[in-house]
This record gives sequence, structure tokens and C-alpha cells, in this order.
Amino acid sequence: MAETEILLESGTNEIEIMEFTIYGELYGINVAKVREIMMSDKVKPIPHAHPSVEGIFKPRDILLTVIDLPHYLTGSKTEQQPKDLFIITNFNKLHIAFRVHSVVGISRISWKDIQKPDNTISRGEEGVATGIAQCGKDLVTILDFEKIVAEIAPETGIQLNEINRFEDREKNGSPILIAEDSILLTRMIEASLRKAGYHNLTFKNNGQEAWDYLNQIRNDSDFDSKVSLIITDIEMPEMDGHHLTKLVKEDKVLQHIPVVIFSSMINQELMIKGKQLGADEQLSKPEIGHLVEVIDHLLQRR
Repeated sequence: MAETEILLESGTNEIEIMEFTIYGELYGINVAKVREIMMSDKVKPIPHAHPSVEGIFKPRDILLTVIDLPHYLTGSKTEQQPKDLFIITNFNKLHIAFRVHSVVGISRISWKDIQKPDNTISRGEEGVATGIAQCGKDLVTILDFEKIVAEIAPETGIQLNEINRFEDREKNGSPILIAEDSILLTRMIEASLRKAGYHNLTFKNNGQEAWDYLNQIRNDSDFDSKVSLIITDIEMPEMDGHHLTKLVKEDKVLQHIPVVIFSSMINQELMIKGKQLGADEQLSKPEIGHLVEVIDHLLQRR
């Protein structure tokens, strides 16, 4: 059993990718989501579970759901092998084990070395590839583990009904800039904020696009009427949310703008990183109702 460590400094726009194989193909996961690597173990099946859910097991004091990743990706029955591994993950406040065939190693690369797949690969909202990473000579497919879990268990994702209590509020024209690379999450965040009365929304696909936009308008006399608050994901190609936060908070013109990190990767280690970088608030993605409350508070404070 090997525990991973987060070695990256804060805001460097770098990522450590853990490379693993399924039927000989290379895939990747952000090391920050990985808690342990374990040899595969006996799993207790659960009746009427999703076809890609093997069942549960309890290696120590935490009961873990095991997802058969080879089955999920191929739709075919998995021939389990004694040397299979479990990647134990932690994101969206969930601990989940994913079966893989082998772990190759860890590569440290810049987010600029990760490209967003086009729709021929990702199939828009349906795709589970968030990016293609160049790790040395290899191309590694970065999987959207949050989407995989949300598809298997929809109740673990963003719950739009949390916004119902904010209906019928007066419209709020405060301009909000959102950096989010997921098409599906962008639409869900937009629907939620509009339902809560926020309609002056500007969306960018990653931190780099958001930073370019801020630099385009930073010298405008009406700057504050264009950006009152920034919401950013962490994991994004080109520039991640931590680096965007760092740039904003180190800039004398921009540092007064509240920055909310809204990510599946809100754990103790990354909370510390976000705080060091100057993030005003940090929230896990299922907490969409809390996000609205935080926006209300930060805008009122301004």
C-alpha cells in the first residue's frame, strides 16, 4: 500500500499526472485526487447496483465503493487479474476505489501541455476525456472521474433543486466571471446562477482565457462594472484555477476582486493551497446552494 504525496508548490500551473493502463491503453488522473494505490481485493457485490459498480470493500475504517473502470470504458465484462490495482480517490467529499490493470508512474507537466479534446473525441457533454496530456513521448488520456461517478450515481453531483429556495429573487446585475472547462458543468452553473437572480455572467473555458479577458479590461474606466467576482475551477487546460488565483491576487489592479474556487478537489491539502494563494472562498462542486450564499455574502461585503 503506497500513499501519495502532493509535492507541487502553490500556483505554479503544474500538475502531477498518475498514469495507469486499461487493456494496454494509457490513462491519467490528477495525483491530487489520489489517496492510495492498493492491490485489488475481494469485493462484496451489491444487488441492483450500476453494471460498472463491483460492490464494496472495507480495507480499514472506511467503506469504499469499487468501480470497475475497464467495464465502464468498454462496456464489456472484465476479466479480473490478480495483479489488478485499486486507485483510491478522494474528490467531491467522496472516497471511491477504481479498478485498473497497472500503474505506470507519475509525470509532472504544465497545464499548457494538456489539450482539450475536440468533439470528435469527447462527444461534447457525453465525453469522459477532459484532456490529452503529453507525458514524455506518450499521449495520455485524462479521464473525467467526477463525470464517471455522477453518471453512475447522479445524486453525488450538482443538485439543481438546491437552488429552488432562491427562486423569485430580484435580478442582480453584478458581473461575474466564471472559468470552467466542462460544457456540462458550465450549463449547470449558468442555470443555477440565473435561477438565483444572477444574469450578468461571463464564461471562459479555462484560466488562461479568463486571465486574457481580465487583462483586456483592466484599464477600462468602468472596470468594476465588468467584473465584480470570479468563480474558478481548479483543473483546466492551459491554466489551472490556482495559478489564475495567484495572478489575480498578486496584481494591484485586480487583487480586490473576490475569487471563489469551485472545484471537486476541495480537500484539506488543497484548501491550504487555495488560502495561501488568496482565494476568498473554496467550495466543493456539489455545494451549488452554498455557492449562491457565498456569492451573496462576498458581493454585499464589497
